[in-house]
Amino acid sequence: MSLPATNTFAGNPLNRAGDLRNDPRWLAEQAERPDALAMALWEGRPLLEDHPDGPRLTWLALPHARALVPDRELFLGLWKDAPVFAIEFEGSIDPTSGPAGGLGSFTEMREAAALLSGADAAMAGGAKSLFDWRRRHGFCASCGVESENACGGWKRICPACGVEHFPRVDPVTIMLPVFKSPEGDRCLLGRQAAWPEGRMSALAGFLEPGESIEEACAREIEEEAGLTVTAVRYHSSQPWPFPSQLMIGLIAEVSDDNAAPDQTELEAVAWLTRDEARAVLAGTHPAIKAPPRVAIARTLLQAWVDGFEV
Repeated sequence: MSLPATNTFAGNPLNRAGDLRNDPRWLAEQAERPDALAMALWEGRPLLEDHPDGPRLTWLALPHARALVPDRELFLGLWKDAPVFAIEFEGSIDPTSGPAGGLGSFTEMREAAALLSGADAAMAGGAKSLFDWRRRHGFCASCGVESENACGGWKRICPACGVEHFPRVDPVTIMLPVFKSPEGDRCLLGRQAAWPEGRMSALAGFLEPGESIEEACAREIEEEAGLTVTAVRYHSSQPWPFPSQLMIGLIAEVSDDNAAPDQTELEAVAWLTRDEARAVLAGTHPAIKAPPRVAIARTLLQAWVDGFEV
């Protein structure tokens, strides 16, 4: 089955080998293979190298990577048959001024994602999420004892009580409200005060326990903009490694256009016709800047402009 990877950080080409990585002997055999490769990150920033076709991930032979960062690696999967790992440097000093000198440059993940191929961005984003989880969940949530790495970094086990911990993914609904009227359809964008001047985007919020995707969508739109949702249609999703969210992209029809920003999540909202939305995407709107190209919010806006309906 072939699935379209329409969003940045989607489309990871690796076989995660989830049925094999539970075997320590198999993992050890993969690490000993001469074709084993590793990417490198520093505090969530992937190491990139220049190439005639554009920046790309720097790949190191696994022994070289292990010499740079002992005992801090992940198994990411198989690229065809070749095992792929990741290592991560920690600390405030850029490793390219020391052991990683001459290997490339560490680049902030959002910036890197805008430069890399879709496959490279997806692999780097997955590695970042795993390292973030490992850093934030070093101790057992049940008894407090330091947990131990297992399954190539895809599980942590408490040596005291035996509880197994797995990487978490936080689901987020991100939605473009749409109002249909005889005068023409319009979509709603919102603005947070912390964003760059003019930037507006789709509305978004975390799912809460016991809540469906549709219910979360309706609740967030009502809370943030005071609008009532009447219908919801799924468009696509996006892994978002900041630190590990799954953005669930939706188009939501609302009952009226009496939007009012809540002044907590949003400081302003704006209704756009399709022509106005096209201008935002093209960068020619006089006041509103589009969401970044790496964000699913831009995908949703483009989809609506292109005729995607609830």
